[in-house]
Amino acid sequence: MTGDFRDTIRTAASALGFDVCRFASASEPWSAGERLAHFVEAGRHGDMGWMETTLERRAHPTAMWDGARTAIVLGLNYGPGHDPLPEMADPGAGYISVYARGDDYHEVIKGRLKTLAGQVAARTGQDVKVFVDTAPLMEKPLAQRAGLGWQGKHTNLLSRDHGNWLFLGVILSAAEIAPDAPETEHCGSCTACLDACPTQAFPAPFQLDARRCLSYLTIEFAGPWPVEFRTATGSRIYGCDDCLAVCPWNKFASEAHEGRVKAREALVSPRLADLATLDDAAFRALFSKSPVKRIGRDRFVRNVLYAIGNSGDPALVSVIEPLLVDPAPVVRGSAVWALSRLLAPEAFALLALHHADDEDASVRNEWELPNADT
Repeated sequence: MTGDFRDTIRTAASALGFDVCRFASASEPWSAGERLAHFVEAGRHGDMGWMETTLERRAHPTAMWDGARTAIVLGLNYGPGHDPLPEMADPGAGYISVYARGDDYHEVIKGRLKTLAGQVAARTGQDVKVFVDTAPLMEKPLAQRAGLGWQGKHTNLLSRDHGNWLFLGVILSAAEIAPDAPETEHCGSCTACLDACPTQAFPAPFQLDARRCLSYLTIEFAGPWPVEFRTATGSRIYGCDDCLAVCPWNKFASEAHEGRVKAREALVSPRLADLATLDDAAFRALFSKSPVKRIGRDRFVRNVLYAIGNSGDPALVSVIEPLLVDPAPVVRGSAVWALSRLLAPEAFALLALHHADDEDASVRNEWELPNADT
């Protein structure tokens, strides 16, 4: 199937709100599986054990579904319309990644994908499956093969038309549909994304060590962070946009037109003092329909407390102290670290006399860390 059919599907995709729709072979060989295997073998996936257990299925689209012949790759622009990084200049505010400021993109995209997939199945008479970042399918290599963009030196998908701000969805079809031309890499000698990383998470261009990535630490990592990364997070409390936002290709990006992925006012520069007081019910209410909700209140407040520790504002001590008796050890431990950054050594030592016998070993370890700038 060629020309007219693809144009019909592109028109339908546009009517559903997608900004780009392109086609790629899902059955031809590729090197992405080998690169992923090296990534996991080196341990750079950190605690994301699901990447290892699903490695064989991730290696190629046909490893997950042997009937896959064509990938229809859809992109939805979520551009912020401005450079978000200056927001971090306010030490009393938390920074939430641009992608997570609106409704959960999985929910925004999935229903539309199913609608479009139904039309593809009706036209081709062949089976289809839809994917939005929740199954063992490598969308970014497929997107490059389909010509939506290329994986930049920061390993994220980068588009000449939308910069770094594209949500991806994929329809796999058992039908043979003529592919579009793939995109080639256009990073050239630029290293802006690599240079901007607060934790030097890129061991080389086009390689990521997730264990050092603030997006991984704030979202995927469940326990107390390695101390070396806590000050580096600054005010970032969910995700990190530094490598994305500094890319020169963003000059061609535009603001998102889809209202559900645009930022909610409450999630742009929220006050750390307010976020630290969230109980589970208030957390769920604030982040209703948001991707932030999936990490849970305890992990989120841990992130907030690291940001408070970096704020340099002693007035926030009164916000932290009640959390020393929080039911969650990870919250108690991060509260200890935040206090160690904001209190004078003598005051911190006095407080330790009353709390250093915490029943959880990880919290006791926090009281024993050297004070402040470790």
